[in-house]
Amino acid sequence: MDKQRKEFAEKAQTTDNFSALCREYNITRKTGYKWKERYANNEPMTDRSKVPNKVANRTPYEIEQQILRVRYENPKWGGKQIQHFLEMNGVENIPCSKTIGNILKRKGCISKEASLAHQPYKRFERSKCNQMWQTDFKGDFGLLDGTRCYPLDILDDPSRFCIKIAVKPNLLGVLDSFQEAFYEYGIPNSVLSDNGGTFRGLHGGYTQFEKWLMNNDVLPIHGRVKHPQTQGKIERFHRTMKEELLNIYQFNNLSEADLALQEWRNKYNYTRGHHALNMKCPGEVYEPSQKKYTGIIKPYEYSGEYHVIKVNSWGYLRFAKWQEYLSETMIGEQIELRPSQNGSTFIACYRNFRIAEFDADTGKRLNRNIARI
Repeated sequence: MDKQRKEFAEKAQTTDNFSALCREYNITRKTGYKWKERYANNEPMTDRSKVPNKVANRTPYEIEQQILRVRYENPKWGGKQIQHFLEMNGVENIPCSKTIGNILKRKGCISKEASLAHQPYKRFERSKCNQMWQTDFKGDFGLLDGTRCYPLDILDDPSRFCIKIAVKPNLLGVLDSFQEAFYEYGIPNSVLSDNGGTFRGLHGGYTQFEKWLMNNDVLPIHGRVKHPQTQGKIERFHRTMKEELLNIYQFNNLSEADLALQEWRNKYNYTRGHHALNMKCPGEVYEPSQKKYTGIIKPYEYSGEYHVIKVNSWGYLRFAKWQEYLSETMIGEQIELRPSQNGSTFIACYRNFRIAEFDADTGKRLNRNIARI
């Protein structure tokens, strides 16, 4: 094709009948003049890409970086909050809140699972059991012996089945309770919790609970700050527990409270019809996970396609000329660094989860959101 175009262009420089020459090569005069001009200017005779050099209305790189930095400093802010903040700080040419939301999604700041979790009124009856478990502590209550009770509750999202009520004297031992639940009911795909320090790492780090979930191929998801409706099902479960049990009875001690709560859990799962389940009991709908828990963490091997580095004894990642804090929880762990598609950031991966994103120019961490790869 290129040879034919060159041949045409050479003849076009001297022909007395340009139209006839175009008919001979079965091209239009417009195309003929195009190849003649390119040949005269020593330009390539190949087809040029039809992809525009600039994407219309594309948000400038500098604005995107400001959006991502605001999101990093306020990880639960959405498009409207970020837009308002930038406007109040005099930033010009800010895109609309919907575009900001699309940027956050494109950059991996909002996972698919988290997007689903942020739609509290969407029903999950058609979803499979164990796609998502919800967990939270019921607000503590006093016992007659002067101590307090902190029930940790685990609920299967689509079936509303109460996986476990772990009665505790404090907010500790979450991982142990989940181990017991995993042994009994298998491993879910994800666990939704709030942002309490028990579940989500403080100061941008990660909890042992989050790490343990990822070690077992379970995605940790956290609801929006000050948005309890994100965990609507377990909030409703706690209301039911309060109305049907805790507002009626008092308990002498932790053992008595435990006995009463386990009896109520059995009634809730197997006797009490649920409106959202067409008056079926959660126990009629729930099926244990097919992914069995053995207590053994399987070793994980990265593909070898990307650079893998070890988190140092202070919880920092050292790469190129940068040193950035990741988490003390990850000390000694191997982290894979993957470049982003646009090359402006790179992603830190732990096993098969993306756990953080860094600016390629400054090394600054932009977010610590966990998402399945």
